[in-house]
Amino acid sequence: MIDKTELTQVIEQALQGTDMYLVQITVSRDNIIDVALDSDGDITIDDCVRVNDAVLDAFDRDVEDYELTVGSYGISSPLLVPRQYAKNMGNEVEVLTADGRKLKGVISAAGDDGFAITQMVKTKVEGKKRPEMVATEVPLRYDEIKYTKCIIKI
Repeated sequence: MIDKTELTQVIEQALQGTDMYLVQITVSRDNIIDVALDSDGDITIDDCVRVNDAVLDAFDRDVEDYELTVGSYGISSPLLVPRQYAKNMGNEVEVLTADGRKLKGVISAAGDDGFAITQMVKTKVEGKKRPEMVATEVPLRYDEIKYTKCIIKI
């Protein structure tokens, strides 16, 4: 079975000097390898081929047989790494927290340990009869969420 740590090192080296980054690697018991990449810009087929070729050069298929797929991480897939949160700042997301709360808002901050979304919340404003919509920032840690998905509007 191909060592995931070595595979990660080969891919990270192939990505050096680009704005692409590794999001996820899965290696099944049958040596089926799926590599998901993301980028601050666009990912082309040529980019995926370059990473694919780097893996093929590093791991001889005559020594160990494997199936390899390299692709871009889907826009409708949940965000997995902090860099994806930074890339999506200003975009609307849906967040499911570990305690079951579903939140919608715009990513307003992103760091190594967590991120924040800004939600519009109905709030009673002193001196006014009716509640008003007020922008409220909600800080979240990555370890307290189940998923974050971008909301795609057409």
